[in-house]
Order: sequence, then structure tokens, then C-alpha cells
Amino acid sequence: MKNETIIPVTNPAAVKLKKTGEISFFRFVKKNNALYVMLIPVFIYFLVFKYLPLLGSVIAFKDYNIFEGFIKSKWVGLQWFELMYTNPEYIKLVRNTLIMSLYQIIFSFPAPIILACLLNEIRNMAFKRSVQTVLYLPHFLSWTLVYGLAYMMLSQQTGFVNEIFKSMNLPVFNFLQSSEHFRSVVISAGIWKDMGWSTIIFLAALAGVSPSLYEAAKIDGAGRWKQFIHVTFPGLLSAIVILLLLKIGSVLDVGFEQVYIFLSPITYEVGEILDTYAYRLGIMNGQFSMTTAIGLFKSVIGLILLLGANQLSKSTTGESLY
Repeated sequence: MKNETIIPVTNPAAVKLKKTGEISFFRFVKKNNALYVMLIPVFIYFLVFKYLPLLGSVIAFKDYNIFEGFIKSKWVGLQWFELMYTNPEYIKLVRNTLIMSLYQIIFSFPAPIILACLLNEIRNMAFKRSVQTVLYLPHFLSWTLVYGLAYMMLSQQTGFVNEIFKSMNLPVFNFLQSSEHFRSVVISAGIWKDMGWSTIIFLAALAGVSPSLYEAAKIDGAGRWKQFIHVTFPGLLSAIVILLLLKIGSVLDVGFEQVYIFLSPITYEVGEILDTYAYRLGIMNGQFSMTTAIGLFKSVIGLILLLGANQLSKSTTGESLY
């Protein structure tokens, strides 16, 4: 039998559809070229500050010497990761970080949701906008100013709260230099600073809820609470799930500035977290390889938690990031 050459038959319709799709795409880009030009600075930002620095993660596996550079520094493999796991202090750092993150999820995360629901019930728009503006302002304050305000309020010597206690013949408390109150003070300051700003996302979600749903609920005899359960909360669910997933993905990223500004040698036992420890090692002691290993560990754990929580959310609520 002679060998026969089989010539594949090309579907003319498929080829035409493919070419049409390519033409449509390039035509769309040409039509909206101004939008793509505006994306160039964003692309450059992410390339320079987000993706290129990932190449520096290699120093987590080297004994990095700043004078020898990335290539010539000695390769040590998993030495720094083994040192982390065998260091008793590292266990304390992970525990403190997880506790602070748990506090944020329990107390800080629901605060803007509750505030958004309360603002949504205000019918006087002028008053509502005034309240929103006042609540947004703390977000624009630096953590240095926030600590200064906290010192004015909670200082043991001249703090406003302790002055009230003194006037009532009550014992004063050293809020800022006490291990017992450190976490409560830091989390409370974070809630006060960012609660109003975080409310914007949930107010935007509530703005997408059709007023006809509330009208139908009223016709069915639903009061304010029933309207919240059956209309308002379902309207917020997508935003809540997405933000909660992102928070779970960054569970080891508590916030360096927020903790460091309140931290003192007295509160190291309960306040020292992975970020502040990495700062002391990397910036103050020059141990760049160890700090990079800590950052890489945080990223891997965050990615695993994010993927797991996303899959769990998709199977239970139907909401997910992708």
C-alpha cells in the first residue's frame, strides 16, 4: 500500500471567525487607544515595584552580601528557613502575628460593615454626607499623628482618660506601656483610623441594591430588621466575601506601621510580629537573607490560605475571586 499524505481540511468558517475576532480586537484597541495609553503608567508601576522585585527573592536561598551582589553571594539552600523553624522566638512571632490578625478579623473587619448599614438608614442626605466626611478624615492622618492623639488620650501622666479616672478617685492605667492593653489599643486605633474609609466599598455595594426590593419587602410587611436580613445583607454578601478572602490571604500581614509606632521594649513579648522583627533584622542589623526568607514564607502561606478559602467560599456560598 502506498503511503498517502493526509491533508487536513480547514474549516473556512472557523478561519473567518478567527480573523474576524482578531480584527475586532485590534479595532477595539485602536478605537480606545486613549484608555490603553492611560494604562501605561499603571503597567510600569506594577512592573517596576511589584514584579521586578520578585527576582530579589533568590537571596532567601543565599548568604547575601551586599558587596558581592545576587549572583556571587554564596548559595545556602534552605538554611534560613531551617533557622526560622528551629528558633523558639520565631514561634512567638508567628503566634503574636496570628493573634493580632485574628483580632482584626473579629473586630476591625465587621466595623465598616456595621457603619455602612447604619449610614444606609439615614434619609437626610446632607447629614449623611457630613457624617461620612467626618468619618473619612482619620484615614488621611499618619500613624505618627494617630499615636500622638492616643498619647494625649491614654498617657498615664497627662492622658485625658486617666485624668478622668483621677478626678473620680479611680486607679489609673498605663495603657501605652502595658502588655495587657497593647493589642486592644492598637486594634482600637486601627478601627478609628480606617473604619470610615473602608465603609466606601460597602456603601457602593448598597448603592447597587434596587430600591424596588425594599418596596416589595415593605409591601410584604417586613420591618427594618427583616429588610436588613433579606435585602441589605444579601446585597453586601459579595463584597463581604471578597474582602474577607483577601484578608485571609494576608493573615500574616498585620500592618507594620500600625504596630511599630505603638511598640516598645516593654510590649515586645505580645507586640513583636513578623513585620517588625524583619525590620529590625533587615534594616537595623543588615540580615537581608533572613528577612527575605520571612517575607517569602508569609507570601507562600498567604497564597495557600487564599486558594483554600476561595475554594471553600465557592463551594459554600457560590462567591469567589475567580
